[in-house]
Amino acid sequence: MQSTAIMVAMKSLPSNERCFITGCDEKTEWQLKWFLENYLKHNKTPIVFADFGVSEEMRSWIWQVSAFADIIEIPKQRVGGWFYKPTAMLASPCVETCWIDTDIEVLGDMSGIFKYVEDNKIGMVEDKPWSKRRGEKWHNSGVIAIRGKPAMLHKWANECRGKPNVGDQEVLHSIVNLNPLMRLTHISDIPNIYNWLRIQIIDGEDSPKKLAMHWTGQKGNDVIRKKMYNG
Repeated sequence: MQSTAIMVAMKSLPSNERCFITGCDEKTEWQLKWFLENYLKHNKTPIVFADFGVSEEMRSWIWQVSAFADIIEIPKQRVGGWFYKPTAMLASPCVETCWIDTDIEVLGDMSGIFKYVEDNKIGMVEDKPWSKRRGEKWHNSGVIAIRGKPAMLHKWANECRGKPNVGDQEVLHSIVNLNPLMRLTHISDIPNIYNWLRIQIIDGEDSPKKLAMHWTGQKGNDVIRKKMYNG
């Protein structure tokens, strides 16, 4: 019987002060090497990998070849995919942690994001396209920064395991949207440059200062494939 405990395999993490973390399953593992290569071009902060169910071939590469400092094994449940994200963050071995999705093209040093982390809050960038289209404030879960393990992170993880709905971002929104004060109390805003969304480009919004370009959705996957194959 598979253990239900979360395992963290220590490889080369120099300290437990801060780290970035990413993760994927077999469906999205094709993005991982591209993501890691971009991250390492610009960042020295250790990065941790959370295994959501990758293939054996990818698992071998992660353990033997990749530059990940630690590896987190997530107990596999029915939910799958990105619903494991908050659980992986709870298992982070560091005091300060920043999650980054693998469909994000890292363009610069992301370590400045930790300046915006607040105690007992989840730091996120506003999802401006979603806020605009839905008439209420949304936050995008492609980049998430925390210090310690905020209470809202625990609640989010529990809801993702028990009541998965569309995606992890939608689950969090459904929690904080119950009361307008909950968003102010539990989420802090991080500057847009740390998670620039593909649809913002479509809407005519861009910045030369952006540090992370988030290629969301199937059209974003098409862009990533072109970048991978065209160099």
